[in-house]
Amino acid sequence: MKAWKGIRLSRITREGKMLCVPMDHGVTSGPIEGIVEIYETIKKVSRGGATAVILHKGILRNMPEIPRIGLIMHVSASTSLGPYPNLKVLVGGVEEAVRIGADAVSAHVNVGNREEPRMLEDLGLLADECDEWGMPLIAMMYPRGEKVEDPMDPEVVAHAARIGAELGADLVKTVYTGDPDTFKRVVKGCPVPVVIAGGPKANSDREVLEMAKGAMEAGAAGVTFGRNVFQHRDPEAMTRALAKIVFEGASVDEALGVLG
Repeated sequence: MKAWKGIRLSRITREGKMLCVPMDHGVTSGPIEGIVEIYETIKKVSRGGATAVILHKGILRNMPEIPRIGLIMHVSASTSLGPYPNLKVLVGGVEEAVRIGADAVSAHVNVGNREEPRMLEDLGLLADECDEWGMPLIAMMYPRGEKVEDPMDPEVVAHAARIGAELGADLVKTVYTGDPDTFKRVVKGCPVPVVIAGGPKANSDREVLEMAKGAMEAGAAGVTFGRNVFQHRDPEAMTRALAKIVFEGASVDEALGVLG
């Protein structure tokens, strides 16, 4: 790994672990609750101990002040209003991410649908561009489409994660399979660090924290939770609770204590 890629990775992780809050949802879903005033939310999760946030380039360009948190520029997109939301197209590049001060880039690939080949091609080319610039690449690898019967099937999730590593990602984000034993197979089969996505808004704080704890027990390198953090009644406190689990190895009950 190029030295400057390692330097940038250190800005979005802490001792090799990641607590990231994706806030790229504005393109997909619009100004939903929690990211209407996105810069205030960034401040809250930063105070809570998040290592990074994922943002689209327009949000990065218009930062009102320099944040004290790692910045990951998301370079792929689709909208819920489009003809085929499962197709993620490139809307940014690595040189652009360097120009506006990002510490890493992320790209989304939905595996198992009719547009998969196009997204795989984009990911492979993006990985080469990232290597040229010394920019870390986070690949969001989701089983999602016509060929996927169960998006949480451990074999399917492991396959999706492995694709990200094989095509050059430095870190893979994928779905949690529901329990540590099955997720261990995903981690074992992926030669780069794996972090989990948070998925839809959970029914309870315990559910969110149990998912984080299970993933860490399985060997994950961290969590990337969006709605379950930025739509929480107290995003700063939820980030702090997750940090207890990710960085300190705290129990779910200990983390719940942070939430009061």
